[in-house]
Amino acid sequence: MTRVLHLLPATSSSPPLVSFNRLSHLHSHPVLLKTDFSRLRPRRLVSTTITASVSVSTMDQEIVGHVKQQLSKLFEASLRTTVPDELDVEPLVVPCTGKFGDYQCNNAMSLYSRIKGKTTQFRGPPAIGQAIMKNLPPTKMIESCSVAGPGFVNVVLSTKWIAKSIQKMLIEGIETWAPRLRVKRAVVDFSSPNIAKEMHVGHLRSTIIGDTLARMLEYSNVEVLRRNHVGDWGTQFGMLIEFLFEEFPNWEGIGEQAIGDLQAFYKASKTRFDADPAFKERAQQAVVRLQGGEAKYHRAWAKICEISRREFDQVYQRLGVHLEEKGESFYNPYIPGVIEGLSKQGMVEESEGARVIFIEGKNIPLIVVKSDGGYNYASTDLAALWYRLNEEKAEWIIYVTDVGQQQHFEMFFSAAKHAGWLPSDGKAYPQATHVGFGLVLGDDGKRFRTRSTEVVRLVDLLDEAKNRSKAALIERGKGAEWSDKELEQTAEAVGYGAVKYADLKNNRLTNYTFNFDQMLNDKGNTAVYLLYAHARICSIIRKSGKDIEELKKTATVVLDHPDERVLGLHLLQFAETVEEACNNLLPNVLCEYLYNLSENFTKFYSNCQVVGSAEETSRLLLCEATAVVMRKCFYLLGIVPVYKI
Repeated sequence: MTRVLHLLPATSSSPPLVSFNRLSHLHSHPVLLKTDFSRLRPRRLVSTTITASVSVSTMDQEIVGHVKQQLSKLFEASLRTTVPDELDVEPLVVPCTGKFGDYQCNNAMSLYSRIKGKTTQFRGPPAIGQAIMKNLPPTKMIESCSVAGPGFVNVVLSTKWIAKSIQKMLIEGIETWAPRLRVKRAVVDFSSPNIAKEMHVGHLRSTIIGDTLARMLEYSNVEVLRRNHVGDWGTQFGMLIEFLFEEFPNWEGIGEQAIGDLQAFYKASKTRFDADPAFKERAQQAVVRLQGGEAKYHRAWAKICEISRREFDQVYQRLGVHLEEKGESFYNPYIPGVIEGLSKQGMVEESEGARVIFIEGKNIPLIVVKSDGGYNYASTDLAALWYRLNEEKAEWIIYVTDVGQQQHFEMFFSAAKHAGWLPSDGKAYPQATHVGFGLVLGDDGKRFRTRSTEVVRLVDLLDEAKNRSKAALIERGKGAEWSDKELEQTAEAVGYGAVKYADLKNNRLTNYTFNFDQMLNDKGNTAVYLLYAHARICSIIRKSGKDIEELKKTATVVLDHPDERVLGLHLLQFAETVEEACNNLLPNVLCEYLYNLSENFTKFYSNCQVVGSAEETSRLLLCEATAVVMRKCFYLLGIVPVYKI
């Protein structure tokens, strides 16, 4: 049975967004007062219980273009009418994969299992499905509904509504399609290289994945604090500083030439540290003097950090990544107060000379103070989490590291929950999440390295991608057609974009093989193919000779051809795709959407003449809408689009 609905869109009467205090003024290395620590308990008591799952869903307010959200509201209203006594039933709306509709509501079966045995008018799931369909509020977005099988309610969207929604986006901008998450402020902790060590391909995934997660959250109207938790504190600095003092007594007069190549300097100092017990002892004393605040040692430490930072920036500039550094040294002054507070709660115990927190279900404890009295990763991470919750007022703290650190984060988060910093059930806010990722492998299936067994420098890797991209462009004759600037910019966009996309298109939990030939291929699911597809769309619009901005104001989008409708519906699903990628912290979801968008456009363009057709103006607008959404996808993935090829 099928019936047609001609109705007005539902409106929202949802409660207002929950807001948190603004970010307090931050000061470098402040003293942690005992009164500050007392805020830990109240923080838990006012945790926001705004969702029943770890998923970060949008608020009830309508968002232009978010089809799944608007349909969910309609079905929610229907469910309240259909089963008024079942108040906690959430609508289960999913896109259809078959030919029966565009979306489907799948509540009937689970709902019948809840109400059977009670006094009910329904004799099975199909009857519930019929009632849900019948009780849908009036709306212009639905063209028809039908009930199939055990009560599945299939929805066919109005083609005119799809067309009008696309046209409205073209006029008002792609920002109107941004999902709005419940979270207002998040910390994304990513990249985080170690000072005095080269950034290598092992940092590639954290930097690229973290940047994309930050971009998606920012687009979704979340204030994101991008944090580079660099390793700038610890025993290795005693080794480096002592080596600097002994090799170059007049190092301040000589300047940076004393250190020279930081990698070579690090290796030389490490060799000395391992081979010379007396030097090792002096290096350990140097750590104590550095942490004690002696000016000479602090100046040497600052110089080493400065040189490292400049090397890191070479990578970040190539990748177009922006971070704010708050390294281990920033949180160091907070550690004593945090551990004291945990001790007062009875969580910290003595064990074999160290101070530890025993975690239920784990065979080993979380060491927070080493047997020599020093601090470690757990100490710093606890202090950093305390700061992010209580000073930066973050509701979601996201850590992007390799899967090998999973156990550390499980133990660290368990300690925070036991302390009352985080909700114990993991469903309310604030939340802390570890975003793990797999290894980057070479063609041999082993960890990606050069022939000398050294880990590949990230700068060299990115430069090679750019150079290969440039060579391919020159081979296509672009060296003669384009200016040097155009050639250089396109080579960078394609080369760096290829490296990013090859990483992001994979589920982050899996290992992936780094292969230049595959990632720079202009066919298949690669950044090169997608960038070229975007450039071809731009070329179609240019060759039409029409003013696309004027067409947005005067022309109308019409989706009469089946391939036009398929493309239009896919465009409209952009917002819910971004929301899904944010909820699950999976950039590959967005990559899959982008690739399918390109495939849908190719089919449309193959079967629907654009320039010179009777439908030219409408189809040019559909081309422009596709290009707009592609560009936003590229931006969220940190890829620079190209407009001609």
